[in-house]
Amino acid sequence: MAKKEEYIRKPDWLKIKLNTNENYTGLKKLMRENNLNTVCEEAKCPNIHECWAVRRTATFMILGAVCTRACRFCAVKTGLPTELDTQEPERVAESVKLMNLKHAVITAVARDDLKDGGARIFAETIRAVRRENPFTTIEVLPSDMGGVYENIEMLMAARPDILNHNIETVRSLTPRVRARATYDRSLELLRRAKELQPDIPTKSSIMIGLGETKEEIIETMEDLRANNVDIMAIGQYLQPSKKHIKVQKYYHPDEFAELKEIAMTKGFSHCEAGPLVRSSYHADEQVNEASKARQAQA
Repeated sequence: MAKKEEYIRKPDWLKIKLNTNENYTGLKKLMRENNLNTVCEEAKCPNIHECWAVRRTATFMILGAVCTRACRFCAVKTGLPTELDTQEPERVAESVKLMNLKHAVITAVARDDLKDGGARIFAETIRAVRRENPFTTIEVLPSDMGGVYENIEMLMAARPDILNHNIETVRSLTPRVRARATYDRSLELLRRAKELQPDIPTKSSIMIGLGETKEEIIETMEDLRANNVDIMAIGQYLQPSKKHIKVQKYYHPDEFAELKEIAMTKGFSHCEAGPLVRSSYHADEQVNEASKARQAQA
């Protein structure tokens, strides 16, 4: 009989404060009325109450709620999408306006069923948000879109304020953790995005606690910087359900503080690192810092 897997007890510093004030309930109602998806809900983000109730920010998830990939860390539904909503860009733009957002994050499920990987809808959403909200900054978080150069070119031509693509984990764990995506393809997307629009900051994040070593985390930092990535986020992996890959280690906040220091010495303009940090965490602050850095270099 196989030995039952042991699960590590979650430490106290990972306790989440719930806040369901009128900002939280109002945003939830707005999302449902406009038939919109958010990665905050679909991916069970631990910061949803802080972002929705306190900061009044949200990350829109376009191209539906069904992903064509089945990564072992992710809670988003997987399967074969059946539709493409061409009105979605306008609904996202209108919602950004109703919410009066200063910074909007737009991500999406992977759509390997589409030739352009969803790049056209991404670009149309950026342009729609800009038309309705000229003073709102926009961050996009796409999949690797199949690694097709034309798809990346289409997306970057719409000129988001930040291009965010997550490498997710260290090189050695990528085949076990991610589905279809590869470590080098993610680095290639980040490099090409910067080549296409050198003035647009690029960003990537990793989850830790999956069995990586400190040396591998530092190697990932160096790989990202070698491909001119400006901003990095480092967060603790939290297992969404028992069917997902299990946590190997819970890092202490002091260890995250040390990793942030190391990242900054590698040349990143900004690094968010902490147990509850996710890719879009405090994204509004990051775009402001990136803008200041560009102005200083000008």
